[in-house]
Amino acid sequence: MPNEVLVVIGTGGMGAAVAHRVGTGKAVLLADYDETALSAVAEVLRDEGQRVTTQVVDVSSRESVYALARAAAALGPVRHVVHTAGLSPAQAPVDAILKVDLLGTALVLDAFAEVIAVGGAGVMISSMSGYLAPPPAREIEAALANTATDELLALPFTAADAFPSPGYAYSFAKRANQLRVRAASVAWGGRGARVNSISPGVISTKMGQQELATESGAGMRAMVAASGTGRLGSPDDIAAAAEFLLSDAASFVTGIDLLVDGGAVAAVSTGRVDLFAGRS
Repeated sequence: MPNEVLVVIGTGGMGAAVAHRVGTGKAVLLADYDETALSAVAEVLRDEGQRVTTQVVDVSSRESVYALARAAAALGPVRHVVHTAGLSPAQAPVDAILKVDLLGTALVLDAFAEVIAVGGAGVMISSMSGYLAPPPAREIEAALANTATDELLALPFTAADAFPSPGYAYSFAKRANQLRVRAASVAWGGRGARVNSISPGVISTKMGQQELATESGAGMRAMVAASGTGRLGSPDDIAAAAEFLLSDAASFVTGIDLLVDGGAVAAVSTGRVDLFAGRS
């Protein structure tokens, strides 16, 4: 496919790693809310010989996300879309997490379902956190999967005051991402395209290091220590998984979440580590 377009939303460690790994030979559209960070990553990629266009985007804004999708389509056939932008509990209050992590992913899924090329694929970044909180009731999961995006934050259980902390809102939003991807795979499939999500574990990025420095950091380190790999993940671990899901080797894979956590969730679910030990 000539002049294929790769869209990468978010220029943090994972977004930059994906652009490095997948962008060669494509027209790369790099997007972020932070114009300074966006320019810096784009400059590095251009120095490596990549063709990069940039656009500032606010993923919590319908107008901004749809403008990004239109800009991508104007560059050529939109072959790959990777959405890595998000806020962690250490970075933002509940309402911002819901707007960026929950609504933002839903908007990206909707907007790019309208422009993704035949044979194209998307990857949305979720989190292992979506596996660690108690799952929502079945009717809540159904609503999270199927409610129209414009109404998503008007549901009673997505109100900011429904969450006792940013951490709970984050886990809830990331579980919702997995459900939205599952539902969106039907619309993407109607265009002959696929979409999946990746749930990273504890990744050594700036965001990951911020979380490790919070009160929840001890639990995160305990999960890593008890995991099968015994190490933090790297941005390239996530980029490698994204590369597979975007490739023709995954042509029969859509609507799923790929947990890339080094075995941290397994350590919790099998009782090797108790996240609540010592809590009253």
